[in-house]
Amino acid sequence: MKKKVMIGMSGGVDSSVAAALLKEQGYDVYGVTMQIWQDDKKDENGSCCSLSAVDDARRVANKLDIPYYVLNFKEIFDEKVIQYFTDEYLRGKTPNPCIACNRYIKFDEFLKKALSMGMDYISTGHYAKVEKVDDRYLLKRSMSLAKDQTYPLYNLTQDQLSHVLFPLWSYEKTEIRKIAADLGLGVASKPDSQDICFVSNHDYSAFIEEKTGIKMEPGNFVDKSGNILGKHRGLYHYTIGQRKGLGVAFGKPVFVARIDVEKNEIVIGDEADILSDSLIATDLNFIAIDKLKEPMQVSVKIRYGTKEVSAEIFPTGEDEVKVVFEEPQRAVTSGQSVVFYKDDLILGGGVIA
Repeated sequence: MKKKVMIGMSGGVDSSVAAALLKEQGYDVYGVTMQIWQDDKKDENGSCCSLSAVDDARRVANKLDIPYYVLNFKEIFDEKVIQYFTDEYLRGKTPNPCIACNRYIKFDEFLKKALSMGMDYISTGHYAKVEKVDDRYLLKRSMSLAKDQTYPLYNLTQDQLSHVLFPLWSYEKTEIRKIAADLGLGVASKPDSQDICFVSNHDYSAFIEEKTGIKMEPGNFVDKSGNILGKHRGLYHYTIGQRKGLGVAFGKPVFVARIDVEKNEIVIGDEADILSDSLIATDLNFIAIDKLKEPMQVSVKIRYGTKEVSAEIFPTGEDEVKVVFEEPQRAVTSGQSVVFYKDDLILGGGVIA
């Protein structure tokens, strides 16, 4: 009897080809788009899981001759992703809503729903690999390092990994587009989604004000000694390491070095002021090991778009590690995630505190 897999279809080329590959591999495939948009107005950018994405995904499912559903996750998405997003910015932190979506929606609520519907697995179009070694499920990099998407997946648990398939792990993006074109899928040349799906035009501040009803008050730019340098527009307009778009001319390149929520101040500094030797991470999840019991040499990523760097990680508490970089790193940002790698294995990660 065929194993059943429910694949999350965003209307993009990756999840579309993933569905085709799973069917080719002999699975009984069911396509699903997760309804997370909060109203029809959030559809202008055609982002993943938007209303226009449903049309694209449905056309692909029809072409592949697989059943297709739309499942409603609006309320849980609003609670676990959007509310978290706005709360973090109001605390002066820089959140990562895609990681929250993976943690609470795609690999938790979606998995529970799929299992309740009699599925054996869920799948997505992520470029990553799950491999079972002895009694442990491991998460490994995709063969395409340029497309590797293991960074936002570090929160996956052993139970979740046992029910997840990532069919794209061995492909390059150019190969995926060619497969889509050969299959006659209309999404073969569709651009990748770049922006946060629920924020129109990349305007975080307008979204936060609309969602919360809070209009953050302007405050002072100050230097390290507390001297006032000018006025900022509101804390959520800024992030650590930001140089452009400060709205004030300082006569030389300057950077956001610290965000002080209590004083409603943005501390400005030179590039040296945004370099860090270490960081503390909490809210940890380990995949390749049960927990960190002793110091370990690893490589780490402190943002999705950054390169891995060498570091040593030290257990400092029940749910806390210290990461000491081999060389100081730029713009370590509270609220972002740090992910630990050992060769091609994802050890785990945590949130930068």
